[in-house]
Amino acid sequence: MLKIINKLNIILGVALLLIAVSFLFYAQNNSLENNNISEVCFESKCFDVEIADTLEKKETGLMNRKYLEPDSGMLFLFEEENEYNFWMKNVLIPLDIIWIDENKKVVFIKENAEPCKVEQCETFTSDKKAKYVLEVNGRMSEEIGLNVGDEVEFK
Repeated sequence: MLKIINKLNIILGVALLLIAVSFLFYAQNNSLENNNISEVCFESKCFDVEIADTLEKKETGLMNRKYLEPDSGMLFLFEEENEYNFWMKNVLIPLDIIWIDENKKVVFIKENAEPCKVEQCETFTSDKKAKYVLEVNGRMSEEIGLNVGDEVEFK
């Protein structure tokens, strides 16, 4: 009986070790994928992006910037698909806000969101769940002919 219990403990230990190693491997690969993104590309244009993957970066976003290069933007990365709200408080330039789902398809575009100059700022959200949100200069979506349903590639 003691031999059976010892064998079960060994099997259980090995199983737990395999689960832990699998989890660490997944977490590391997921993190590496997100940290290696430097461009977000649509059919007709690519944008060099800064990554907002921490709470602090997500809260700050593109606030207090007087200028954004035409080929630049900020990509917000989220752990899971959900409805994410954005606003233009302390943002100084108009932005297009583009929600992207986990399959890397555009699900909603708020074109030319203007800077907020009042205390209670309007919030913008997609009517569909998204895992990523891209901010680029205002009217850029129209300029490149971007539409809901368009595919996105991260490089």
